[in-house]
Amino acid sequence: MQVRWARGTKPLTPDPQRLVTIVAAVGALALTLPLAACSGASNAAVKPQPCGTGRTAANVPVEIEVNRGQASCAVALTVQKDYAAAIVSGRAPGNGGGGPVVVDGWKCTGFATPDLLKTGDVSKCVKGSVEFVAILKSTS
Repeated sequence: MQVRWARGTKPLTPDPQRLVTIVAAVGALALTLPLAACSGASNAAVKPQPCGTGRTAANVPVEIEVNRGQASCAVALTVQKDYAAAIVSGRAPGNGGGGPVVVDGWKCTGFATPDLLKTGDVSKCVKGSVEFVAILKSTS
């Protein structure tokens, strides 16, 4: 291989140390990309698991979605139902019954109205690294 200079051509002599560095970098990249793709490190790629419709303490329909981790929909719907019942029975501390309330080991908390209006999230329940939310769905 030759490199064209302003006056004539000069043979290209590769630097062995630079060549080793380039080969090592390409090899490391080739090993890293498949591992990153399989590791599940990106939360953006994880879609919420829809579980169906539940109801709030005010009997408003909400969609239940598991946002993080794995939980059965039957468990999420049951916990949401029990959380709503706990609020109705006055077990939720604070003004307005936002919680938190512990239901079968799940810590459930209602969102303040300004947050609800921005996101649609009515409440969330967390147990360890698993989280599900109750979402007020738009009727339009």
